[in-house]
Amino acid sequence: MRTMNSRTLLARHTSYVMRTLFTLVFMGLSTSMSTAQQGVTHELLLAPENIHWGFYDGSLEPAVTIQSGDKVYVENLLARGLGRLRLAGISEDRFLPSMLEVESRETVRVGAHPLNGPIYVEGAEPGDVLEVRILDVGFMVDYGVSGFLPGGGTIPSDFPYAALKTFEIDTTAQTISMSGVDGVQIPARPFFGSVGVAPPVLNGRISSNPPAYHAGNIDNKDLVAGTTIFLPVHVDGGLLSIGDGHAAQGDGEVTGTAVETSLNGTIEVLVHKDRSLRWPRAETPTHYMSMGLDPDLDEAARMATRGMVEFLVEEKDMDPGDAYILCSVALDLRITQLVDGTKGVHGMLAKALFH
Repeated sequence: MRTMNSRTLLARHTSYVMRTLFTLVFMGLSTSMSTAQQGVTHELLLAPENIHWGFYDGSLEPAVTIQSGDKVYVENLLARGLGRLRLAGISEDRFLPSMLEVESRETVRVGAHPLNGPIYVEGAEPGDVLEVRILDVGFMVDYGVSGFLPGGGTIPSDFPYAALKTFEIDTTAQTISMSGVDGVQIPARPFFGSVGVAPPVLNGRISSNPPAYHAGNIDNKDLVAGTTIFLPVHVDGGLLSIGDGHAAQGDGEVTGTAVETSLNGTIEVLVHKDRSLRWPRAETPTHYMSMGLDPDLDEAARMATRGMVEFLVEEKDMDPGDAYILCSVALDLRITQLVDGTKGVHGMLAKALFH
């Protein structure tokens, strides 16, 4: 039997070690690359340090800092907090401890909506676009509330008094029943009514109530799980915030409230350096969506139409006149809401039109 001398053994051992090290390094790099591609999931639990109540502000300190491509799990408290639930008759023992803590400690309230955030996205700068993918939306509780105030909503003179109704949510069947009303079952379509970025710092602190160029309280019932919203960035990091959980809502939100409830969900956020927007846009799995927001409903409709024409010119390379004609024959304009001071119209154009 032939024996190997020490030099041969050393050479073979060195070769084996080098191959092993290369394999380990390669596997480590592959794992790191895979992890980077998948992104990290952060948490913004329902807690006072993660909530700012009723405003967007470009000078706020972020609640969390993320990288483009990261995910964020959020939990929100329903609009206006627990007061309406108490008035409507929801018993105290149904409130989560986190809801009670936020309610008791959040004393600076500008508008109606407790918002999670802000979320600072590394690399986002004014002029960029944030892509916010709504991956999933779920219920933190199995109840909600809706109603109207005296002189509020779309037909204020008809209802010079206040009313509140509670709703029970079957989170398994995804249906909603209205207290005191038999024979009515409402499909649950949970979504966050407010998704927005901070305004320019010079604009100061703005109320969360009216939506605008920063998006915010758009109350768009079509922005359910599986949809994506594109937002223009106005400050470094974008300072994205989210809240105002709705279990269900009609187009128009005619009384001023949906089925208000507390939701959780996960979003994925990406920064686009090669795109620019003057106004928010969105898309669902089946439709492209433009948005118009203005105190005048006609102007909001014009904005939504113009936004879709611009999208077709920029993204589909269409002639402006052809795009306008296509909108006339295929774009559906829908009333988003009529009650936030700034009215909303959104345009829906089917993706199936394009091959």
